[in-house]
Amino acid sequence: MRDAPHIKSQLLIVAAFALPAFVFINGCKSTATQAVTAPGKIATDDAALAARVKQALVADPGLRSLPISVATYRGVVQLSGYVDSEVQIQKALAVTRGVPGVQSVSNDLHLRPQ
Repeated sequence: MRDAPHIKSQLLIVAAFALPAFVFINGCKSTATQAVTAPGKIATDDAALAARVKQALVADPGLRSLPISVATYRGVVQLSGYVDSEVQIQKALAVTRGVPGVQSVSNDLHLRPQ
């Protein structure tokens, strides 16, 4: 049993080097957060949001026949096209803002030249 102190000192040395290594490696692990989402999910959500906005615009009798394009990116909806009056622009913006999931609306609607 003369080797017992020698084995004990070797175990202490190994533990002294292993513990900081494990702590360092554990600190390098990445953690999943809610803020990080998969690009495919964002694209799917944007496509679904654009479809809901288009459906809401078509459901409004005053906007149904107007050539309004809808594009979305991360919840921001861009409306573009030509309308007949300022009232129609305001109505299209209001309808779009009322769709669940719309973060903001970018207005690129213009009055048709007379």
